[in-house]
Amino acid sequence: MPRATTSQLELIKSALALASKRTFDHLLYIGDLPLPDEAFRGKPKARKKLVQAVVSDAQRSIVAAAGIPVIALPQYDLGRPERLKLALVSGIARGIYKEGDVIVTLLAVRPASMPDSLMVVTVGPEDEDGAFGFLQAKGVQAEVLDALIDLAVTIGVEGWEGRPIGALFVIGDSNKVMENSRPLSLNPFQGYSEDERNLMNPEVRRALRAFAVLDGAFVLREDGVVLAAGRYLNFEEKDVRVPLGLGARHMAAAGISRDSEALAIVVSQTSGAVRVFRHGRAVLELAPRIRRS
Repeated sequence: MPRATTSQLELIKSALALASKRTFDHLLYIGDLPLPDEAFRGKPKARKKLVQAVVSDAQRSIVAAAGIPVIALPQYDLGRPERLKLALVSGIARGIYKEGDVIVTLLAVRPASMPDSLMVVTVGPEDEDGAFGFLQAKGVQAEVLDALIDLAVTIGVEGWEGRPIGALFVIGDSNKVMENSRPLSLNPFQGYSEDERNLMNPEVRRALRAFAVLDGAFVLREDGVVLAAGRYLNFEEKDVRVPLGLGARHMAAAGISRDSEALAIVVSQTSGAVRVFRHGRAVLELAPRIRRS
């Protein structure tokens, strides 16, 4: 197991010293390796504030067994900004972080490296750009949101059977979304029990990847039950704004999220980037560094 260099150890000690102060609410470590025990000597407050965001399934179990709260991250080649965003989003959705919290963050360049970067993040109001408080969607369960974003990243990286595909998922405020949409084709999820069409079921996630080749959007209930696939979303295009270069899926995501309380998650067929829309605007972008072909 790699040991911390002298400079890395000093960085870790600096982060723990900050986290020990009353003005800092949390310590977030994004990396799979354990932090050196020696760095925590005399800093019990920092240990109590520690949350670790981990990629490896095996490491998640080890970290949890040590009594440290764990945030699971997708097992793909994501840059530090993407891993930071995902960890904050997951923490906010779980109620670990809230508006106004000040978080000392340690980041590693790769999951299996010791941390080499320190950042302080404040969770701001929902309407503040870059504040990370935007995904507290009413009624959407934290584990469902995690699974959906993980699925979107998987589709962006791997596509389907070696070819890139795009996708659009709409979750939350499902009654209004269904009222404001219409079928483009037969619904492949119709007639199945709720357990057989819940996102938390791995078989359902595989089916969603396969059906992503269909035109239209997936509509999901707040608890992860897939209500429909292949939906055409009705919205008034007036005043809908998306960044230049983004197409019809992104317009639809912006429109339906503006006209409802739903979250819309788009996978770009062109780049594999994942964008989350809420209240008519893109509030999160995740860009995998490598796509598989």
